[in-house]
Amino acid sequence: MRRSVYDRVRPLPLLATSGVLLAAVATAVAVTPEQPIRAQMVTEQLTFQNSAVLDNSDQIFLSETRIESGDTLQQLLNRLNATDLDAVAFLRNSPEATQLRQEFVAGRSVFAQTSSQGKLLSLQFPLGDKERMLFISRGNNDTLTGTIVSSQTETHTVTRSAQIESSLFAASDLAAIPDTIAIQMAEIFGSEIDFHRDLRKGDRFTVSYEVEYVDGRPLRTGKITAAEFINEGRSHRAIWFEQDKDKGQYLSPEGKPIRKSFLRSPLEFSRVSSGFSRRFHPILKTWRAHQGVDYAAPTGTPVRATGNAIVQFAGNQNGYGNVVILRHDDKHSTVYAHLSRFAKNAKKGGRIAQGEVIGHVGQTGWATGSHLHYEFRINNTPVNPLTVKAASYQANLNPAQLKAFAERSKPALALLERLKQSDITYLE
Repeated sequence: MRRSVYDRVRPLPLLATSGVLLAAVATAVAVTPEQPIRAQMVTEQLTFQNSAVLDNSDQIFLSETRIESGDTLQQLLNRLNATDLDAVAFLRNSPEATQLRQEFVAGRSVFAQTSSQGKLLSLQFPLGDKERMLFISRGNNDTLTGTIVSSQTETHTVTRSAQIESSLFAASDLAAIPDTIAIQMAEIFGSEIDFHRDLRKGDRFTVSYEVEYVDGRPLRTGKITAAEFINEGRSHRAIWFEQDKDKGQYLSPEGKPIRKSFLRSPLEFSRVSSGFSRRFHPILKTWRAHQGVDYAAPTGTPVRATGNAIVQFAGNQNGYGNVVILRHDDKHSTVYAHLSRFAKNAKKGGRIAQGEVIGHVGQTGWATGSHLHYEFRINNTPVNPLTVKAASYQANLNPAQLKAFAERSKPALALLERLKQSDITYLE
């Protein structure tokens, strides 16, 4: 799996499951250092609908991660949701796992299947020659064995649909869509949909994606080839158009680039704790203009640049605490405040790419909860970042490319339409 600021490793159900919708309240507050102004407090009561709980004791979960610098075998297994001690002992001591120990280097991908109780069922570890892999499996006698197999893969395209009842991940779990695919989808539509704020119950999505198999066993997921997300009745579609080998972009059915100059959100899947409105500051006990959006998130959550930029400022600034200010062009700039720490690349004058991590969520400055305060400025004047219209990030296709895309995209668009007009939730 490609690691990124989006990456979070957690169990992925192979079979449909049902989770409990939990109502929770989080508070994350901040302030923009402005003069006090008069305002009214508005209190809104939210009602959460409970959903049924089903037994998931027989479920099989897929997880995929990369070895990180300083990892131990046990830390790796924990991230793969494998918590049984016999798996740790097998990897540490078994001669059949020797090559894994010898090639246990940062960056190597590892794929595993586990039970809901955290028992390791299988593990696939690609070897350095890229032609073989170590396959560890648990047999009927509940013992682990390891064998070297060919890593030649077959690629299949899987298409699944789901409807949102509580959250994107709950919906993808029920449809057996891996997290890596849900995350990719959020990346693809990240310029059009704020996945923290814009999702609504009843939204529906369909996604076609590649799955690589080895000897009939799923190894890993690949890229999304086509996707549709219907948000509040509005359809967003994206088709992968490969112009050169492993080089391409996601386009609308009309051949327009999906990616825009600015992402809708600086975080992934954090809950917006306050919108663009006037709000009460808990420290100064006065009303002030809140010139941005707060994203509630745990301390340490990566913060990404919403557009290509140059670092204008990185340091401490009164109520903002640790803050990074990015200058995108002569007109646009963005602010990321209350950071716990800065990324190494967040230095004044440094160039930053869209989606690049610039810091980590915290609660420095005037803040009483862990969150990110985000501002979007036009000519140094804050505007509502949730309503900013961004231009396309990539160039449009030339006539020849547009003609090729129109022809190649027909099967994918037909498949999306087929699932949209039916109750089918899975095709392969």
